[in-house]
Amino acid sequence: MGSVRKASAWLGLVDDNDDDRYYDDDYAEGPEPVDAWVTDPRVQVADEAAQEQGTRIATVTPDSFRDARAIGELFRDGVPVIVNLTGMEPSDAKRVVDFAAGLTFGLRGSIERVATRVFLLTPADYQVVSGDAGRRSDGFFNQS
Repeated sequence: MGSVRKASAWLGLVDDNDDDRYYDDDYAEGPEPVDAWVTDPRVQVADEAAQEQGTRIATVTPDSFRDARAIGELFRDGVPVIVNLTGMEPSDAKRVVDFAAGLTFGLRGSIERVATRVFLLTPADYQVVSGDAGRRSDGFFNQS
């Protein structure tokens, strides 16, 4: 068992009997291929035109805590991520939210709940504008 694997098991992030395909000490350090995360069918990224402009957003619908890595890689690359946890078990969903909160804190981003079990993770250089801020008290359709 590799050192990363042992540390993860000690922290309770993985079970001791999980397979080692996600923690391999023999892989070379350095940047991963850019499109490695795009091949995951649960990850959707905006179209190529938006990627060329540097404006893209990803939607991730994880099945288990193991899918948190895709969230982390996207966010680390400066991509805002919508995390949809509606299909997960509550215990795994809580772990993903805890991971996302730590991720956003560590990279000076923010996390915001946009719906029940749906969260928006935004990097530090993004600003989330609420639709409520633009509303006026006399509303467009106010007939009084």
